[in-house]
Amino acid sequence: MNKVTILKSVVIIILAIFAIRLFVLQIVNKDYKRLADNNVLRYEIQNPPRGEIYDRNGEYLAQSIATYDLMLVPRNMAKEGFDTVMLANVANVTVEQLVKEIERAKRYSRHRASVVVKQMPKESKLLFDEGHYPGFYTNFRTKRYYPRNVGGNLLGDIGEVTERIINNNSYYTRGDYIGYSGIENAYEDVLRGVKGTKVNMVDVRGTVMGSYENGIHDKPSIPGTAITTTIDLALQELGEELMKDKVGSIIAIEPSTGEILMMVSSPTYDPDELIGRDRGNNYMRMLNNKRNPLFNRAVMSAYPPGSTFKVANGLIGLQEGVLTADQRYPCYNGYTIGRGVKCHSHASPLNLYDAIANSCNAYFCFVMRNIIDNKKYKDIKEGFSVWEEYVRSFGFGRKLGSDFSSEYNGFVPSADYYTRSYGRWNSLTVISLSIGQGELGCSPLQMANFAATIANRGYYYIPHVVKKIDGRDSLDAKFYEKHYTKVDSKHFETVVEGMYRTVHGAGGTGHVAYIPDMDVCGKTGTAQNPHGRDHSTFMAFAPRNNPRIAISVYVENAGFGSTVAAPIASLLMEQYLTGKVERQYLVDQIKSTHIAYPHYDR
Repeated sequence: MNKVTILKSVVIIILAIFAIRLFVLQIVNKDYKRLADNNVLRYEIQNPPRGEIYDRNGEYLAQSIATYDLMLVPRNMAKEGFDTVMLANVANVTVEQLVKEIERAKRYSRHRASVVVKQMPKESKLLFDEGHYPGFYTNFRTKRYYPRNVGGNLLGDIGEVTERIINNNSYYTRGDYIGYSGIENAYEDVLRGVKGTKVNMVDVRGTVMGSYENGIHDKPSIPGTAITTTIDLALQELGEELMKDKVGSIIAIEPSTGEILMMVSSPTYDPDELIGRDRGNNYMRMLNNKRNPLFNRAVMSAYPPGSTFKVANGLIGLQEGVLTADQRYPCYNGYTIGRGVKCHSHASPLNLYDAIANSCNAYFCFVMRNIIDNKKYKDIKEGFSVWEEYVRSFGFGRKLGSDFSSEYNGFVPSADYYTRSYGRWNSLTVISLSIGQGELGCSPLQMANFAATIANRGYYYIPHVVKKIDGRDSLDAKFYEKHYTKVDSKHFETVVEGMYRTVHGAGGTGHVAYIPDMDVCGKTGTAQNPHGRDHSTFMAFAPRNNPRIAISVYVENAGFGSTVAAPIASLLMEQYLTGKVERQYLVDQIKSTHIAYPHYDR
């Protein structure tokens, strides 16, 4: 082979190598194409407006308003610098804050966009457009606005995503926002919408030259879906007003649907405080508040049910055949067997109706022992296990399955629990369970659901806070399913009569809950508290027939159920059933009631 041929072969091989390399760069390896495109194209994420949240009557609970993030691509910044004072004034931040964020953006990436100022108002965006700041641009997004400033724990808060969230969910990128609690969290996938993309042509200094190919590559964002909640705004507002400066919660449910009409956790917070640039400072302030306004007591608290639980033991006794409505037991200011259980003074002996109305402790001690010592069971463990199954069928001791992920399980002890704790034990060991004390724990949601179950004469729907999601014909099927207790419907009329006498009968402990021309059925409770005065609690429903509202009220350290919880429940039922409150004197009385909380405030 001569030298010319060899030289030609070498040239051909070199050209072939270049051709192959060019093919790989331009066709096979798209990263290089993407890098080239990014020199002239800017892909801007179009953030969708978050879906609105309404109350059951169409009133706004949460809206979205326009805001703008100030973005920066560091490599496109002007080499000769820019007027940082002017830009800081436009963005309404200090020069120090602006410089700090610019340096952070440079450390993150010189080629990728970073947020340097979050949530600027429209006025700042217009001022920015009048200036010239190479490398900077604005990106539209929305932020929450809460026009009525209620329902902080109910609605929940929205915050910036963490690295962990970004790594676990491909939808989110740096600077995105997500619902962290309440409805905003439970329905995040519905409310957040779908992001879009806008492709702009830019020059080497980052100045937008126009839309790329007339926008044919743009992808519009899809706004989040609106949600209509089950909440009655007027009821929610009154509930928060009555619970101001108190610690506790209120839950009201529509028995025929399981729809949550109100959810008050006190203390609460203005949801507007947890949006915008001051969110971090406000969040830390609330986090350090010993009364813990960020804690949703309505679904997360572990309270003893107290005397409201006597109704459950009455129902179990009737179903088990160890009790009749007319059966009487004596009370000598309490139950005198064993260590005994004290009781207040009242007529004696009483039947079941009046034992409920007068909240007799001794009566239900007799009933509880008869249930678990029943000779048809081989031993107390079996009898107690049967009692436990009944209690769980009422919705205690487990999550109900509501649309709040933070829902408390509650606690119902088992026979094995007592065996582990005491070794040998008997019915006197667990006698405190007869009056809703001891190891029992429930959330206000579970107690309100129990009230709804009695109102329905033996079944409940899973409590939920969303009534309608736009574009959908129905909710999750589980919210339409009836959940029956282990007690026959016929037995509920007996305890309903007892609860009616609690409010309407002579000597009834819940007479303060009386509403003119309204058949209210209720049960007072005084839940023991290791941190001071007992908790005041009350559960009720109205009207007696075809009930429209069931309610549970817990006010910590407020004493007897009749003193604070029952009046609050009565006012709220009046508001919901009649559309107004006539007894303004009672509203003023509750609002002026001062309760000391030394264990929170010290």
